[in-house]
Amino acid sequence: MPAFQQKTSRLAAFLGMLCVPAMVSAQQSAQSTSKFSQYEAFKPVFYLSDGTEERTASGRPGNKYWQNAADYKIDVTFDDQKETISGSVLITYKNNSPESLPFLWLQLDQNIYDKQSRGSISTGGAGRWGNRNFDGGNTIGNVSIVSAGKEQKVTPQISDTRMRVDLPQALKANGGTVQVKVQFSFPIPEYGTDRMGILKTKNGKIYEIAQWYPRMCVFDNVLGWNTLPYLGQGEFYLEYGNIEYNINAPASHIVVGSGQLLNPAEVLTPVQLQRYQKAQQSDKTVMLRERNEVTDPASRPAKQRLTWKFKCNNTRDVAWASSPAFIWDAARMNLPGGKKALAMSVYPDESAGDTAWSRSTEYVKGCIEHYSEKWYPYTYPVAVNVAGIVGGMEYPGIVFCSSRSQRAGLWGVTNHEFGHNWFPMIVGSNERRFAWMDEGFNTFINGIADKAFNNGEYGNKGRDRHNLSRAMFMDSAGILHRADVVRQGSLGILAYYKPAVGLELLREEVLGEERFDKAFRYYIDNWAFKHPTQWDFFRAIENSSGESLDWFWRGWILNNWKVDMAVGPVTYQNDTTAIVTLECLEQAPMPVTVDLKMADGNVKRLKFPVEIWQSGPTFRFRQPVSGKIESVTIDPDKRLPDVNSANNSWTK
Repeated sequence: MPAFQQKTSRLAAFLGMLCVPAMVSAQQSAQSTSKFSQYEAFKPVFYLSDGTEERTASGRPGNKYWQNAADYKIDVTFDDQKETISGSVLITYKNNSPESLPFLWLQLDQNIYDKQSRGSISTGGAGRWGNRNFDGGNTIGNVSIVSAGKEQKVTPQISDTRMRVDLPQALKANGGTVQVKVQFSFPIPEYGTDRMGILKTKNGKIYEIAQWYPRMCVFDNVLGWNTLPYLGQGEFYLEYGNIEYNINAPASHIVVGSGQLLNPAEVLTPVQLQRYQKAQQSDKTVMLRERNEVTDPASRPAKQRLTWKFKCNNTRDVAWASSPAFIWDAARMNLPGGKKALAMSVYPDESAGDTAWSRSTEYVKGCIEHYSEKWYPYTYPVAVNVAGIVGGMEYPGIVFCSSRSQRAGLWGVTNHEFGHNWFPMIVGSNERRFAWMDEGFNTFINGIADKAFNNGEYGNKGRDRHNLSRAMFMDSAGILHRADVVRQGSLGILAYYKPAVGLELLREEVLGEERFDKAFRYYIDNWAFKHPTQWDFFRAIENSSGESLDWFWRGWILNNWKVDMAVGPVTYQNDTTAIVTLECLEQAPMPVTVDLKMADGNVKRLKFPVEIWQSGPTFRFRQPVSGKIESVTIDPDKRLPDVNSANNSWTK
């Protein structure tokens, strides 16, 4: 045969092969309704930059990673008659960056309660985060640079919830320190954007105090100074350091706060001190101030005012609460490595009861011991749950939960708010820009804790993610947006539940529990008390698990791609071989589980990796059979957030 004829024959044969339907692991174009493109889902380039000496390609801080630090010494007076806080803060700021800093930026979050603040105007005073007809904000007194014990006054520039301080000399790079002293005061809002406030009870008011002192903005290698204003919905991004704070309050009040109470003998009665010490050795809840003692003047020292002294180390913030109405109880928490900490709860008489706040300390102890064993040891000496006006808000070592919560609701809000001590208190992501990295991660670990607590007392019995998909995709915005940009009605889905479901999918459907848990701990261990970005998280999970997950991040996090898996026609090659067709009709690929029900009633379950979609939206596979297939169901347990259940089955 002539050479050209041989070439032509081979070409014809090759083209003929392309036209023959493949029978095993073959891909063909799906129906014209498919939106899936393997070229988009599995693009070869995902990361915007290579790893650096600050942030490595393996998802860890590099050998040149740095972050700045801020220590605080705070002295304030709490006036319960005028309902004001006034005092001073001395900030010791350390510049570990490789560049000198000619000025500093501080956060004045109380300024959101000024009626002319950006937050007040942009929310119109409406919604959970609105400033409800309160005209407050910080009054800033002297601002000075402290050097060798001498104060040099400076004139700050205040812009909404930020304050710039120009330094007399630029702060040196690579370890330079400066001390800044600020005099400040503010009136306490009754409703503080559901993060602080005042609750009236029959035995007195409960004051929950947060965002209460000038705090350093974060200076990092991603954006330099992070100065997004506080608008209410977006939360916080803060530097780590050691904080000492003294609260001068009426002697009739009980004060609880972040960190260790340094002077219990000075602020408690001898009976309370004895009970306090007993609780530190007890796995069962010990009453520090009984319900019937709240109205007894003898339950407080016979003085006019007392100063409560606290210290919290390696923390990004502190908060506190004060009230004459507190019932107070506590119990020991047992942490890994033989360490101990104290779980405590304070609540009014109206919230007491075995179905309500009398179980709070049990809940605090249960969730923190679980998270400590499962993910990373709890790092603070106490964990305080405060019943008050705030529906649910987290701070290091202390949380504010609704005084009206009870039963599963109280467990749920307690579990959630204390889960935040891992995200973002331990792993310090930027909440204001990336709410999903703390709310979503926390909601995910909450679900695991639900199943673990008290033999699953409040455990979820399983969810139909097909139904859940309606909520997952109801807003076209997707996950990767600033909290303040997301509609308030969509925040619960986009910041909390959708990212949590994404992590559940990775754990249950993609990696498996063992590989995922090890990778998640790898991320936590490497970024504890540091500032990771989403790219650091992606890299950490991929490197630890050994899987390229760009297709998942691209669809679930960076975009708002839907999931729609379908079963196509079933044909037969012969009496012993069936050909089953699966389809990916939306943009997001996923690994799939398929049930084949045979004519004799037996069901065969098959699992397929995400790689079946790398050649297109249709996958066909051969299946040996001894008879006819009665039905084929993809995702039979409804584990995927599939938007169309109607096409998930084929029946003969």
